[in-house]
Amino acid sequence: MQKGRTGAPDCNIYLIGFMGSGKSTIARCFAREYGMTLVEMDQRIEEEEGRTISRIFAESGEEYFRELETKLLARLGEKKGQVISCGGGAAMREKNVEEMRRGGKIVFLRTRPETIYERVKNSHNRPLLEGNMNVEYIRQLMEKRRPKYEAAAQITVDTDEKSISGICGEILRLL
Repeated sequence: MQKGRTGAPDCNIYLIGFMGSGKSTIARCFAREYGMTLVEMDQRIEEEEGRTISRIFAESGEEYFRELETKLLARLGEKKGQVISCGGGAAMREKNVEEMRRGGKIVFLRTRPETIYERVKNSHNRPLLEGNMNVEYIRQLMEKRRPKYEAAAQITVDTDEKSISGICGEILRLL
């Protein structure tokens, strides 16, 4: 893989992983350090829909939301030099994985359930955890998703007990 003038990869980087795994934080680091364009998929969908993810789920359902993700990924793949923080469930659809692979490299940020819980326990903008905010539920949902994350990933990085800059550096080395 070639790198651009700033040391950034010359492709898109798609960050996948469970909610709270650090996708947004790592995406901001890449954007700042390497001059890549930052894309927060959930934020972009909220802007385009004019409503929050929680409202989209409540009013239109999860399947509708997943279709919005697929359409956005197809559009994002048309440009390069982006670091894309994907929603936690984006890699659950094979069509999404195909779009990500077409557009760049997929990086799975693997994180322990206990770490996820500590990061998200006070959050109320995660519809799948609302009413189920505990380590055991997080573990069960992560176990359901883990095979899809692993199958999609071209690079896997463990994030527990690592610094943001350390994770960014590790990703860049592995690219």
